[in-house]
Amino acid sequence: MFKGNIAQAMQMAQRMQDGVKKAQEELAALEVTGQAGAGMVSVTLSGRMEARRVRIDPQALADAEMLEDLLVAAINDAVNRANEESARRMSAATAGMPIPPGLKGMFGA
Repeated sequence: MFKGNIAQAMQMAQRMQDGVKKAQEELAALEVTGQAGAGMVSVTLSGRMEARRVRIDPQALADAEMLEDLLVAAINDAVNRANEESARRMSAATAGMPIPPGLKGMFGA
């Protein structure tokens, strides 16, 4: 009976690892957009937190200090959205099983 449990656990771990790999590939292709100032500034990031696009409404160019604040807020919004989507997809990939902190790096979580 013990051997069956180990084999079953190994199969489950392999399925989870395959799911995590697929989720990581999806996240690499994912784009999320954060906004600030009612859409005056938007920043698009990949799921890997790589900047893809920045859009600035010409009205925001009139005040450099405000523009700086809006850029920071839009970046933070995009990062939060990317982190939320990453957490959602990784949770689905691991079937909701918590990954111990020491193993998170192994699964890219």
